Amino acid sequence: MPDDTTPKDPNATPSPPAAQKPTAGTPPAAAPKSTAPEPKPVAKPAGPTPEPWESEMTAGLKQRFGSGIRETSTYLGQRYAVVDASVAYPVLQLLRDDEEFDYCVDITAVHYPQREKQFDVVWILYSFPKNERIRVKTQIAEGETVASVVPLWETANWLEREVFDMFGIRFEGHPDLRRILLPEGWKGYPLRKDYGILQQDNEWVQINLGIESGQ
Repeated sequence: MPDDTTPKDPNATPSPPAAQKPTAGTPPAAAPKSTAPEPKPVAKPAGPTPEPWESEMTAGLKQRFGSGIRETSTYLGQRYAVVDASVAYPVLQLLRDDEEFDYCVDITAVHYPQREKQFDVVWILYSFPKNERIRVKTQIAEGETVASVVPLWETANWLEREVFDMFGIRFEGHPDLRRILLPEGWKGYPLRKDYGILQQDNEWVQINLGIESGQ
């Protein structure tokens, strides 16, 4: 091994300095923070919105019922009219008699518990002669009723019973308004938003089936 007195070659490439080991207990130096700007979140595209629906038929409805026709719109090609509950029956009767909507496809409801008028009642109508479909909606509060349309479309009989069974909405003039899916005496209305998804009438189950609820 050469000692420190060995002459050094002036043309030799100097060796890089040896890396210093960190002293015990000294944390390693933090990596420098990136100065690149953070990417901005991509804005979500706006969804579809209802558009006004104007036609000879809607003009006639507005002329006849005035402010009872709250809205006529189309959404993704689906046409609907929002009407006051007081004129719902005559509007539906006019659509059947004068506009040839001869088939009541469905009657359903939607529950909005935070709203003053908690329920939308929806009639879905179809015209075979025109090959057209429309929806008629109205809003009612808890305990309010709407007129039965069984005199207009016999198929409404079971449809109204299902809405009564699932939401507790009563249809004035219905010939036999009682539950259709759940047994008589069942407590609660399962399609209301305040009815738990696993909820059931434990008392009815115990009395009629003799078992404890499995929920």
